[in-house]
Amino acid sequence: LVWSDEFNGTGAIDANKWFHQTELPIGGSWYNSEVQHYTNREENSFVENGNLHIVAKKETFTDQGYTKQYTSARLNSKYAFTYGKVQVRAKLPAGSGTWPAIWMLGKNITEPGGYWTSSHGTTPWPACGEIDIMEHLGDQPTTIFGSAHGPGFSAGDAITKEYVLENDRFDTGFHVFGIEWAPDYINYYVDDVLYQQITKEDVLEETNGSGEWVFDHPFYIILNVAIGGNLAGAPNAETVFPQTMLVDYVRVYQK
Repeated sequence: LVWSDEFNGTGAIDANKWFHQTELPIGGSWYNSEVQHYTNREENSFVENGNLHIVAKKETFTDQGYTKQYTSARLNSKYAFTYGKVQVRAKLPAGSGTWPAIWMLGKNITEPGGYWTSSHGTTPWPACGEIDIMEHLGDQPTTIFGSAHGPGFSAGDAITKEYVLENDRFDTGFHVFGIEWAPDYINYYVDDVLYQQITKEDVLEETNGSGEWVFDHPFYIILNVAIGGNLAGAPNAETVFPQTMLVDYVRVYQK
């Protein structure tokens, strides 16, 4: 174990470990046409009863000159690493339009308002690389998916695979989402079940030789709950807010 947060205590998140990313991208709308503001308020992210709470709220909120109807939180880890095992135990929100994610970006990304951009930002997305440990769409409560993005295989062309719970939902209990990341592969797990492996060879095969393996440098962890967007769709009247992602722990291991 080389880095972790067990989310013990009460109140604000540990500022030595996490950074609130709140700055809007150019144009005032979050990526993928998400509709929320991310804030650094305790109403949207706090620690209580041994869990991190990331709370998506339906409320009118104005920031940076833009008024939006939803708020949430997006946390960047102040720790970055190359290769290892990541485990995150979490209970996911529910409801159409919610889009929680546990994922990673290359520390070298150039992105407005990101923790690492000012000190290490040299490379735009997707050349920096993206590893999606877990993404979940609220209108599909039994399903999550794990993905990888890079040059030649990004956005709708990402290499991705679903994992479906049998006779259960991801919003009714905790599950452990994880990866094992090595120089030439990324393994994806739910509760120690290996459901996806992405290799250098897969990248070349999926892109007819044009893809580039960009998972060979430090990455950092992101925890967030987005609302709406191209993938999740607009929240509808049946979605009850607030909606919360509970995170019991985040743990990083290396050999």
